Amino acid sequence: MDFLAYQRALAQRYRGVECPFPAQELERRLRLVREQMVSHQLDALVLTNPADIYYLTGYSTFEVSVHTALVVLPGDLLLQVPSIEMGPAMTATHVRQVVGYRWERVELVLEPLVDVLAGAGTVIGVDFWHGSLRHGVVTGLRARLPQHRFEDASGLLKGIRIVKTAAELSCLEASARITGRGIEAAVAAVRPGVSDGEVAAAGARTMLVEGSEFMSMQPIVTAGWRSSVIHASHRRHTINRGEPVFLEFGSAYQRYTAPMMRTVVAGQPTMDMVDVFDGCRRIHDALCQAMKSGKSFDEAARAGEEALRPLSNRVFFSGVFGYAVGAQFPPSWVEGSGYIARGVEAVFQPNMVFHLPICLRVPGEWGIGCSDTVRVTDRGAVAITDNPWELSVVA
Repeated sequence: MDFLAYQRALAQRYRGVECPFPAQELERRLRLVREQMVSHQLDALVLTNPADIYYLTGYSTFEVSVHTALVVLPGDLLLQVPSIEMGPAMTATHVRQVVGYRWERVELVLEPLVDVLAGAGTVIGVDFWHGSLRHGVVTGLRARLPQHRFEDASGLLKGIRIVKTAAELSCLEASARITGRGIEAAVAAVRPGVSDGEVAAAGARTMLVEGSEFMSMQPIVTAGWRSSVIHASHRRHTINRGEPVFLEFGSAYQRYTAPMMRTVVAGQPTMDMVDVFDGCRRIHDALCQAMKSGKSFDEAARAGEEALRPLSNRVFFSGVFGYAVGAQFPPSWVEGSGYIARGVEAVFQPNMVFHLPICLRVPGEWGIGCSDTVRVTDRGAVAITDNPWELSVVA
C-alpha cells in the first residue's frame, strides 16, 4: 500500500475525526484571512509555518521539520504534506484538496504548488520571515512563475492570531490548569541533594498525566548559578542547600500553551533574593495595570522599566516584558505575533494573551523568576494561570 492508498483508506472512516475545532470556528478564521488578502491585493497566500497551518485547518503533527504548505485561495485551500504525514492530514483536517509528495524527494513539492498558483493570479503572499520557508521553494517558484510577484505577507496572519476567540481562550485556560499542576509537582520535588532533572521529570510526568500533549518546549529547570544563565535548562545538576531553583513550564492543550514561571529556594532565601523577587512582583503588577485595550505595547514596556529601575544596575533582564502565546509547535511556545518591548507601537485589544516572563538574573550567582500568562481587558490584564506569587521555600 502506498501513501495514496493509505490516504484513501483513512479518509473513508476517519476523515477529520481529530480536528480540534468545529467548522464554524475555522471558517471564521479563514474569512478574516481572506478579507486581509483582499485588503493587501493578494491573489493567493502560501503558508509554511506549522502553527499557521494548524490555526486554519487543524493539521497537527510532532514532525514539523519537513516541508508542509497551505495555499489559501479566494474560494479554496490546498494542503501539501510529505507522504509520512498523510495520516494527520486525513484525521485532523477537513481540507478538500490534500496532495502528498515523497518524503525523501523534497524537490517534488514544486510542481503541485506551481500548478495551483499559476491559475490563481499573479500576486502571491508569502511569510518570508519564518524559518519553515525553504530557500529552494522560493527560488523554485520564482523560476517557474516569472510573471508572478511574491510579496511579504509575514504580518497578515499575525494580526489575526494575536486576538483570541472564546474557543482559543478555553484551550489556554485548560493549558494553564495543567501547567499549574505540573509546577506544583516540581515544587514538591525540590530539596537539597535532588537533581534538576528529577525536578523536571516530576513536573513533566504530572503534566502528561493531567492531559498535556507533546509540549512546544520541555520543562525548564535550573538551580544555583545556572539559574542566572538565560535559557539554560536542567543538566544533571545536584541542588545544594540555599540555592534558588527556577522553574518555567508550559503544557500543551490542543497545541495552546499558557506558560508560567516560579522559583523555589532549597533552604532559606537571602535578603537579596527576597528583594529581587519583590521586584518581579512590582514589574508584573505595573505591566498588568498598563495592559489596557487602547494602550500601546511601548507604554506597557515603559511602565515595566520604571518598576524595574531600582534593580536595573544589579540584574539582567531581557528587555521583553511579554510575548503573545497561543497555538504553537516545537521548538517554541512563543506565538511571534506580538512583543511587549520599547518601541513597539502596536495597541492592546481585548482577549490578546501574553506570557509575562519576568526573570531577573544576577550574573554568575542566581536568578529569580515568577510569571503568569494574562489576558488583556479594558481595565488591564488578568491572569489565566494561577501563580501563588510567593518565593517558595523548602525547609
